[in-house]
Amino acid sequence: MSFVLHVDGERWRAGHDRFVAEHPGVVPVVKGNGYGFGRDLLCAEAARLGVPMVAIGTYAELPSALGAFGGDVLVMEPYRAAVHADLPDLANRRVVHTVTTESDLGSLREVLSDARVVVEGLTSMNRYGTPVADVAGLAGAADAVGVTLHLPLGTGHVEEISRFIAAVPGVRTWFVSHVSPAELAALAARFPEHEFRPRIGTDLWYADNGSYEVRAQVLDVRPVTKGTRVGYRQRAVAAGHLVVVSGGTSHGVAMESPSSAATARSRAIAVTEGVLEAAHRVRSPFTVSGVMPRFAEPPHMQCSLLVLPAGVAPPRIGDVVPVRMRLTTTNPDAVVVS
Repeated sequence: MSFVLHVDGERWRAGHDRFVAEHPGVVPVVKGNGYGFGRDLLCAEAARLGVPMVAIGTYAELPSALGAFGGDVLVMEPYRAAVHADLPDLANRRVVHTVTTESDLGSLREVLSDARVVVEGLTSMNRYGTPVADVAGLAGAADAVGVTLHLPLGTGHVEEISRFIAAVPGVRTWFVSHVSPAELAALAARFPEHEFRPRIGTDLWYADNGSYEVRAQVLDVRPVTKGTRVGYRQRAVAAGHLVVVSGGTSHGVAMESPSSAATARSRAIAVTEGVLEAAHRVRSPFTVSGVMPRFAEPPHMQCSLLVLPAGVAPPRIGDVVPVRMRLTTTNPDAVVVS
């Protein structure tokens, strides 16, 4: 079975080149599944781009990042003595740690007396961090290389960031997440003596979304009559063709993160999708013979059963079909860069 992410290397890299040129000081984020491309490939791409630092999500990702990238590695997960004190690589001088408390800073200093750290400020994101009134004290005690702020999605962050800067006058380097180019320009104009380092993953690695495509292979095709029962759950299907394609739950097919459904439209879509799911009429992400057929049943671990409607010309075994996937939840069998 083959479920592959195909990448037009020249076009993909050109998109990264343009993005980095337009975002001075960018710190590429390389975390999770490597945005579908794999973390090692993204670390190699960051090295090609010539950036001095990458940011990773967790300490579990640290050994591979240090092996694949020769520059500094910023760990965005906060250091916690109760969780991380015995991990390897803590004393590596290329690691920049994130701290939010004096006790955790003290624990880290016991491992490496001059460990390089940034202090995370507690923003309106309300995830973790040091309250704005305490950031200056912790940054001073840590001799921090900078302060880091993780903001909510959207805009309107300039005033919040400005409040932190006013409270921490001694720090000149600020690492920020989810801050737009316009906001970065406004901050640079307001604080010309400061350096703002945007941590960016999604917009960088997907800079040219036409440069890559997930493709699956057709494994089997057979005609079915109305009422034919198929799959683990023996569901009756409509007349047409049953098409078996590579790609299932282990690859991330039909695996979605929860939606906030914040608007009336998004709530209506969620309700409609729920009704269709209850009726076993969920459309698949595969495009076969020009249509996106419905699942015959929920995807299997490594393949999916699709029902191609009557009247649509069936594919042939071995044909390759595109798959519309959210890459942050995609785990392809291979990534092929041309």
